Amino acid sequence: MKVYVVDNGGQWTHREWRVLKYLDVDAVIVPNDTPIEKLSDADALVLSGGAPSISYEKHKLGEQPRYLDELNIPILGICVGAQLIAEHFGGKCGPAKYPEYGKTEVWIDEHNEIFEGLPDKIIAWESHNDEIKELGESLIPLAHSDTCRYQAIKHKRKEIYGVQFHPEVEHTQYGEEIFRNFLNLVKK
Repeated sequence: MKVYVVDNGGQWTHREWRVLKYLDVDAVIVPNDTPIEKLSDADALVLSGGAPSISYEKHKLGEQPRYLDELNIPILGICVGAQLIAEHFGGKCGPAKYPEYGKTEVWIDEHNEIFEGLPDKIIAWESHNDEIKELGESLIPLAHSDTCRYQAIKHKRKEIYGVQFHPEVEHTQYGEEIFRNFLNLVKK
């Protein structure tokens, strides 16, 4: 299985890569402006977290909107990757009223494919100033926290998911299980 980790300049992009390698996946980190043709052998994509603000630096997110439209493979967006998914499919993002940093309780509202087998509440690691404010019609909410309404989202028809928190860091409970569940989508 080949999974590309699309690098948005996140401090933990290499951790995403490392979790995938640990799960015996052929994982490769690529810049977010990689031409889509060079991703033709991908079984799945992970859109990393990163420093660009979705509010005013969307231009720094490269070719990812094209990936969302043209690749028919499972995609998992983390932090700014999730925010990009939300905005691309008609939602709105912006500065959080209460930016989240560190351990946060996240309630799973929809135990779908990526949250299969997880409890209703997990502790997740957060590091974000911006957040998803509204969802477009093609997205559904999957999880929330006390101060962030959309901790996880899913596209209604495509295998595209987003999480505001960081499942790749050891401080997030069940992070490895979230990645395993995501990879199981490829095996379908």
